[in-house]
Amino acid sequence: QVHLVESGGGSVQAGGSLTLSCAVSRYTDRSVCMAWFRQGPGKEREGVAVIDSAGSTTYSDSVKGRFTISKDNTKSTLYLQMNSLKPEDTAMYYCASNGLTTCPNWLFWKYDTVYNYWGQGTQVTVSS
Repeated sequence: QVHLVESGGGSVQAGGSLTLSCAVSRYTDRSVCMAWFRQGPGKEREGVAVIDSAGSTTYSDSVKGRFTISKDNTKSTLYLQMNSLKPEDTAMYYCASNGLTTCPNWLFWKYDTVYNYWGQGTQVTVSS
């Protein structure tokens, strides 16, 4: 079992930065695959970034070069550093995990159905 709690959301102007955090509580000592998703108003949930147990990362084309996913295993915390924010980044952001040491195949990592554990979400609003 994996329990996730997001924090760090807020309202910022375009071009600004925010760092989101996800506190991870788990019943095993395994390092698990973690991902960030987001859902904007009137849109479907989309994958933003994923990081595996070894620290390898993959990003959605829409955030590549602007967002950085990272983790601190000693603090059991996942992060999403967001720079050069745009109004289209406005969304509810969720952290997620499949509860496994390996991530979904690259063909499927962006699909929310392959992740079993979800946080409650934190709102990010970017204004012009």
